Amino acid sequence: MAAVLLRRLLSSAFDEVYPALPSDVQTAIKSELLMIIQMETQSSMRKKICDIAAELARNLIDEDGNNQWPEGLKFLFDSVSSQNMGLREAALHIFWNFPGIFGNQQQHYLDVIKRMLVQCMQDQEHPSIRTLSARATAAFILANEHNVALFKHFADLLPGFLQAVNDSCYQNDDSVLKSLVEIADTVPKYLRPHLEATLQLSLKLCGDTNLNNMQRQLALEVIVTLSETAAAMLRKHTNIIAQTIPQMLAMMVDLEEDEDWANADELEDDDFDSNAVAGESALDRMACGLGGKLVLPMIKEHIMQMLQNADWKYRHAGLMALSAIGEGCHQQMEGILNEIVNFVLLFLQDPHPRVRYAACNAVGQMATDFAPGFQKKFHEKVIAALLQTMEDQGNQRVQAHAAAALINFTEDCPKSLLIPYLDNLVKHLHSIMVLKLQELIQKGTKLVLEQVVTSIASVADTAEEKFVPYYDLFMPSLKHIVENAVQKELRLLRGKTIECISLIGLAVGKEKFMQDASDVMQLLLKTQTDFNDMEDDDPQISYMISAWARMCKILGKEFQQYLPVVMGPLMKTASIKPEVALLDTQDMENMSDDDGWEFVNLGDQQSFGIKTAGLEEKSTACQMLVCYAKELKEGFVEYTEQVVKLMVPLLKFYFHDGVRVAAAESMPLLLECARVRGPEYLTQMWHFMCDALIKAIGTEPDSDVLSEIMHSFAKCIEVMGDGCLNNEHFEELGGILKAKLEEHFKNQELRQVKRQDEDYDEQVEESLQDEDDNDVYILTKVSDILHSIFSSYKEKVLPWFEQLLPLIVNLICPHRPWPDRQWGLCIFDDIIEHCSPASFKYAEYFLRPMLQYVCDNSPEVRQAAAYGLGVMAQYGGDNYRPFCTEALPLLVRVIQSADSKTKENVNATENCISAVGKIMKFKPDCVNVEEVLPHWLSWLPLHEDKEEAVQTFSYLCDLIESNHPIVLGPNNTNLPKIFSIIAEGEMHEAIKHEDPCAKRLANVVRQVQTSGGLWTECIAQLSPEQQAAIQELLNSA
Repeated sequence: MAAVLLRRLLSSAFDEVYPALPSDVQTAIKSELLMIIQMETQSSMRKKICDIAAELARNLIDEDGNNQWPEGLKFLFDSVSSQNMGLREAALHIFWNFPGIFGNQQQHYLDVIKRMLVQCMQDQEHPSIRTLSARATAAFILANEHNVALFKHFADLLPGFLQAVNDSCYQNDDSVLKSLVEIADTVPKYLRPHLEATLQLSLKLCGDTNLNNMQRQLALEVIVTLSETAAAMLRKHTNIIAQTIPQMLAMMVDLEEDEDWANADELEDDDFDSNAVAGESALDRMACGLGGKLVLPMIKEHIMQMLQNADWKYRHAGLMALSAIGEGCHQQMEGILNEIVNFVLLFLQDPHPRVRYAACNAVGQMATDFAPGFQKKFHEKVIAALLQTMEDQGNQRVQAHAAAALINFTEDCPKSLLIPYLDNLVKHLHSIMVLKLQELIQKGTKLVLEQVVTSIASVADTAEEKFVPYYDLFMPSLKHIVENAVQKELRLLRGKTIECISLIGLAVGKEKFMQDASDVMQLLLKTQTDFNDMEDDDPQISYMISAWARMCKILGKEFQQYLPVVMGPLMKTASIKPEVALLDTQDMENMSDDDGWEFVNLGDQQSFGIKTAGLEEKSTACQMLVCYAKELKEGFVEYTEQVVKLMVPLLKFYFHDGVRVAAAESMPLLLECARVRGPEYLTQMWHFMCDALIKAIGTEPDSDVLSEIMHSFAKCIEVMGDGCLNNEHFEELGGILKAKLEEHFKNQELRQVKRQDEDYDEQVEESLQDEDDNDVYILTKVSDILHSIFSSYKEKVLPWFEQLLPLIVNLICPHRPWPDRQWGLCIFDDIIEHCSPASFKYAEYFLRPMLQYVCDNSPEVRQAAAYGLGVMAQYGGDNYRPFCTEALPLLVRVIQSADSKTKENVNATENCISAVGKIMKFKPDCVNVEEVLPHWLSWLPLHEDKEEAVQTFSYLCDLIESNHPIVLGPNNTNLPKIFSIIAEGEMHEAIKHEDPCAKRLANVVRQVQTSGGLWTECIAQLSPEQQAAIQELLNSA
């Protein structure tokens, strides 16, 4: 015990304890430790003392890497070549525990270290020395994971290491095998010279039924991990992959007969130690890692044979395998989906209930993996088959799983496809619900009812207002369940029913739902007041929290009255603090995974543990706070202070991405809520969040979360406007944005290097493309932030921007990929739009590229360039005049090219048309307006780019209102053409009715209406749809 406590003291409080000791005491401790190790005869006790020595050595290496305990090193060298086996074990144990013990002398001693390990690994008489030296080798390689030269130097230890893996497994010790998994995970390249041997060994151990399940699964884990960390390297060993797949499938067949399975009412958690679950998970990961192009052809025949086997276990495993590979083999399975679906649906009628269950699983999984194409192609067959399977009265588990598959199907089903089946779906769901409610009352069984309630919710959620006719059929029974299902074992049913009621309410809308709203609110409030008595893991909590947010969406402002009741529990859940712990390897051995802890290995024999219970609930609660702020706006003002105090620190809550996203999303919404309190309160709140937001942009590790934080920061600046950032903020932000842009270029270079790698193949290219998309997305957010700063601060901010200028100029160089050029141009567009005429001082950097890129091959680049030329005419000063003249023929060339109106080109073309309009409107003396106008009219209306459509229509109104002769034509002969332009614009919803421009257009039409014959002539030339559109405009604007 004393040994364990001393080790913990050294690892957690070394700096407080050790340096304060007198130097003779320090010396005594060091020599005593080494003495005890030599004297101790009992092996387990000696290990504990070695752990203390390793911990002390770890702390006695100074910042420069000097080892301040030379006697410790001498002891290592002496012991490792000692005749005393206990001392050799001790030396290896210390080195395994702290492989960095040589500090800055490591390179000097490298050959000695290697010799020491080789010698011990060849010790034929003492298996424990071989095992320990193999583990020490692995620890040393892992501690030097970035030192590629060292891998090469130590490559010839691999054969001995693999031999030790093999031997130790048969002595019922899987510690070396675990080390191999760590190497595959962290430093797969180390295995390259002996990859074939590593794979062959793993395959042999995995297939040996004399070993225990854990060992076999660990051996499989080596191959699966390599498929994730070194896929390109592994893809070259197709023979091994081809042999691994049947091993996984064989594991999946390892199922037990269970008499009570079909009607068990509690869903026990998957047994993650079972071979079947391990095999399925491995197959899923391997398909994702290696890609369907390789995996599907290898596995297809095996699955087909399994599905024809007389033994139910094989059919079950075959169907579960199909579910598992859907994500990884997505592209390849899409081509043969028709035959797969037809085949799988047959098994919904298999004689064995567990096979029918697996068929439901496959259908549900495919409905998710291949949505919405799956729904579009197979709606008729699948809905019918699942409804039939839900009638499987003797087998609750099958019924419940069919209902679960139906949920997957309807969640991603386009509304228009579901509507024709509504009657039939509702009839089935209602009759099963009634039946299962009776069973609940008579027998207490609830499993199917729980799923059916969610199926009803899912159908309503997709059908929306089309669910109104069925509302009265379900609502009384659902309210009845919430009122009466109060026993502990019915908590999940009650939670799901609350969810169902709120989703139906949201689907049918306020008008229909109001008849029950106050009843439902009372039921929810009753549950809410019992909230304090609920246990922390009560499943109702998260359902309640989500239901309140839906009620808020339904009731709008009327929901405000319930906030005092709702906010307490919501804040409590959002404030959950998870249990965390820092553990070393010794502590880890006493922890098991099943008590809700998850661990991350930090290296250096340390792990970080977190108890994950409550994290999902916390995340949901944070998202609901966002929902209230968004829906209630100033009605939420009373709570903004406590919510902002909760949310700002959560930007650093690294245990859950969803929590950080919600924290970021809440910031601009909370500012909007707080506006009503006046500028002083608003500024205080902004000061509270601003620093944290900027820091989070600099430190956030996950790119998806980072983009949300950047987006929110930009929105906040738009809310707060000019003056919201002080000099320190600007300085920090400038540094961070600069770093993001530099990282963007560096990542592109790294990807080019990976393209030269010996393992490069088309799958690697796919993953590089994904990385590229991620990078570009962050670039768009940099652009968002700059946009919000330029639009708030105008030209005042240009001196600050100059530190970024070279990087933005680099983005628009001709050799850069099109997204770089697109977003670089967008940033310059913003400078022209918001910082003119001062923007002209940067014209030397962007004007030529902008004119050149109007005719670029990429439509996105053309669009950004054309938009820039438009704002140049609109906002740029006189300096830009000659360039407007130069731009016109370039814009016209793009508009008149043959494929300018195709789907991919239309947005760029519309920006060109709008730019021509802006040049005529704002710089009329730069071009011949009389000549250009007739062409411009012939290109109208715009309907894809709504913002530019408004600009062109308002210019058209200017021209008509000023009776421009070219626009109206001699004797108003152009008016019918103008009517058709207006009608087309209305049909494409190019202009919102509340926009002032819509009123102006309606007035143009009304003026013609009063002039009898002209009106008849104009209307006569329109199609019926166009006439209806004109009428619609007159009625609403």
